[in-house]
Amino acid sequence: MLTHDAALRWIARWDRQQEGYLPDREERFTALIDAVEALGRPDPLVIDLGCGPGSLAARLLERLPKATVVAVDADPLLIGLGRAAYPHVTFVPADLRTPGWTEALGLDRPADAAVSTTALHWISPEDLERVFVEVARVLRPGGVLLNGDHMETGDATPELARLELAVHARQTERAFGANPPEDWRAWWDAITADPDFAALDAERSTAGAAHHGSESRLLSQHVHALREAGFKEVGTLWQRGHNRLLCAVRG
Repeated sequence: MLTHDAALRWIARWDRQQEGYLPDREERFTALIDAVEALGRPDPLVIDLGCGPGSLAARLLERLPKATVVAVDADPLLIGLGRAAYPHVTFVPADLRTPGWTEALGLDRPADAAVSTTALHWISPEDLERVFVEVARVLRPGGVLLNGDHMETGDATPELARLELAVHARQTERAFGANPPEDWRAWWDAITADPDFAALDAERSTAGAAHHGSESRLLSQHVHALREAGFKEVGTLWQRGHNRLLCAVRG
C-alpha cells in the first residue's frame, strides 16, 4: 500500500528531475499563482490540467488555502501518487483529448482559472483546440487559462528563437553544471521497478497513458488554438528564454 510519506518522497524526486529541464520551475510556479491570486477571490475554483502528481496544485493551496483545486490527468500512476500525498486536492482521472472530459469534474460553479505546467505540449495542435474549447465552457467570463511550458517561436522569429534557447541553455548550465538531476526516463524506470507501484503501472499500461513526444512545441500553435476557442486576450505574463507563462482571458 502506498503511504503518504512514500508518495511525498517520490514526488520530491519527480520535482527534482523536472527542475533538470526547468531550473527556474519554482519561479514560474510563483508567477502563475500570483496571477491566480490577482483574480481577487480568496476561494478561487481552479482546474489543474495535466496535473501529474499534483506539484502545482499543492503549491497553489499553500498560498490560497481556501481555494478548491480539481486536478486532472490521464496517468493512473501519477494520480495515485497525488491522492496519497495531497488528500486536500480533488484528483480526477480523465484524458483531456476525450470529448466531454469536463463533465467528470463535478464543478458546482464556473471555474475562475484553469492552470497547467509542462503538460499541454504533449497534445497535438488539433486536440489542443478542442481542449481549450472545453476549458472555455467551464470558465467564468473573465476567467483565465494559465499555461507554463516551453513554447518556441522559430516559425515566426527564428533569430529570437535561437536566443531564447541559448538563454535557457545557459541558465541550465549555471544551475547544474556537469551534474544534472536524473532525467524523465530514469524517474519512470525507477518508479515502475518499485513493487509498490505494480498495480498502478499495470493500470497505466492499460490506459495508454504513456507520452510519445512533444506535439505542440510552438507558441503560435497555442495562441492559435486559444483564439479559435474564443479567448479574447492572449499574452505572456512571465518568460525566461523559451520557458514562458502564457495567459488567456475568457470573453
